[in-house]
Amino acid sequence: MTAIDVNIEAVEPRGTKPKKVLSNRNIMVYGVLIVAAIYYLIPLYVMIMTSVKGMPEIRMGNIFSPPVEITFEPWVKAWAHACTGLNCDGLSRGFWNSVMITVPSTIISILIASVNGYALANWKFKGANVFFTILIFGAFIPYQVLIYPIVLLLSQIGLYTKLAGLVIVHTVFGMPILTLLFRNYFISLPEELFKAARVDGAAFWGIFIKIMLPMSLPIFVVAIILQVTGIWNDFLFGVIYTKPANYPITVQLNNIVNSVQGVKEYNVNMAATMLTAIVPLVVYFVSGKLFVRGIAAGAVKG
Repeated sequence: MTAIDVNIEAVEPRGTKPKKVLSNRNIMVYGVLIVAAIYYLIPLYVMIMTSVKGMPEIRMGNIFSPPVEITFEPWVKAWAHACTGLNCDGLSRGFWNSVMITVPSTIISILIASVNGYALANWKFKGANVFFTILIFGAFIPYQVLIYPIVLLLSQIGLYTKLAGLVIVHTVFGMPILTLLFRNYFISLPEELFKAARVDGAAFWGIFIKIMLPMSLPIFVVAIILQVTGIWNDFLFGVIYTKPANYPITVQLNNIVNSVQGVKEYNVNMAATMLTAIVPLVVYFVSGKLFVRGIAAGAVKG
């Protein structure tokens, strides 16, 4: 054997070692994920299948079987004809009530909370720590203890049972936790950007609008998801602070599902549930990646 052959044999292979596709770790991880996915998807599958079946087929008892004949009549009835108390106009009225509640509550609370978080993170004013402590306390105080005082307050200002009153309630209850998220996110941004803008003569609103907002898309997505899903899925505030004509969609869904008059129409109930859940599902699917980025940057730093 020559010296060249010895040197070639002594050279170790370079580069990363190829990973086994079916390693024990991968089998365990993917196995757990598959089991969890099946566990959570089975109820959704049953809901969808039931919502497109007729009642004669449902009475046969096999909830996991696909429909023999697909019908969308339960969806039409849930949207436009199902009785939600004295009214039999389906979920359509509650859907638009929820839209009129969710949109202004989300926009107003996020705008105020973003300014609050920006001020607490970058502009140290007198009493800032006390203000931030009060906000933290407000974020974690049980809202059940404030239900009756809010009823009295809304009655005094003439907004009890009105949509505007419920908008105020959701806006106020959303601001503390959103302020915390925005404050932590703005603290995580490079401080040199803020200082450079101050040196260039930029003021409070100039820095906020031209520098902070363009860099804050992930945390705004987090705030939108939290507020939209929280307000849209709310039941307690909706049933307490509004009247039947202004009930949000969740209250109407409860009235449909828990109705004791006539035949129990499970397909209509499932269709109504799916219609109620469409908006939060769409929001999550559209902005899922930005939600993960924003929650990581705005919730664990600062």
